[in-house]
Amino acid sequence: MAANPLELRPLGNTGLNLSCVGFGASPLGNVFGVVSESDAIATVRQAFTLGINFFDTSPYYGGTLSEKMLGKALKALEVPRNEYIVSTKCGRYADGFDFSAERVTKSIDESLERLQLDYVDILQCHDIEFTSLDQIVTETIPALVKLKEAGKIKFIGITGLPLENFSYVLDRVPPGTVDVVLSYCHYGINDSTLEDLLPYLKSKGVGIISASPLSMGLLTETGPPEWHPSSPELKAACKAAAAYCKEKGKNVSKLALQYSLSNKDISTILVGMNSVKQVNENVEAAIQVSTVGKDEKTLSEIEAILKPVKNQTWPSGIQQS
Repeated sequence: MAANPLELRPLGNTGLNLSCVGFGASPLGNVFGVVSESDAIATVRQAFTLGINFFDTSPYYGGTLSEKMLGKALKALEVPRNEYIVSTKCGRYADGFDFSAERVTKSIDESLERLQLDYVDILQCHDIEFTSLDQIVTETIPALVKLKEAGKIKFIGITGLPLENFSYVLDRVPPGTVDVVLSYCHYGINDSTLEDLLPYLKSKGVGIISASPLSMGLLTETGPPEWHPSSPELKAACKAAAAYCKEKGKNVSKLALQYSLSNKDISTILVGMNSVKQVNENVEAAIQVSTVGKDEKTLSEIEAILKPVKNQTWPSGIQQS
């Protein structure tokens, strides 16, 4: 275990305590380049050793490869099942979307087999904006409630890009039915719109996971992938922010992660990782926030650069959440 263990934060009313940095396993599905099985196992092992206890995947990532790789890596840890928390998803697959009760019920059995687990801690409806929200309310979530009763899942979650969809669903299901929401690209230096929703989510007793503090590559030195759906203005501003940080001997990705980590109302910041080096950097950034605090001066300078494009949204459709 690290000398300064990672901070654990409660996840809503679930009773789970998640490491403030969560392990996003989509890169294990070769989504951002090939990751060997031995590298995947080493990466997950290092994450667990340094205090990361939350691992998130989906059958959609790498067409089920992420789940298989994560399953092998967790098994290789040879530790009791209650020492780590696993989340997977349903409804979004390599061949499209299907949130029907029949498909999501079958989906969890397939996921458990790939993950080599008897249950997952959280099963989330993956990117609910791509179906009728009323189907999520009247068909998908009731099916997940049955899976919970059967002991295959412990808690129910929903994910997606448009924030308004969370309140639409939460206002229409019995209180306490949905335990967790996973929002992405809405709590970072360039977009902090999730903040407005936090009091509402807390009032519902819902645990909050925020993914992609780097805005799917916008807040990195290398810049976003070709397919990134944001505007040219936003891309240019983030590129300028990254260059400014580099000039000052700082790393924009580390600062972006620290910005996201500093809000204690968010249970965990989910970051995709595919190497021991990335794990080490992310954990170091988190420990620095809890011991020294974030770099307020450089962050305010970056925020000034990004101010003209702050909270710019983009159409959902092709991103990995």
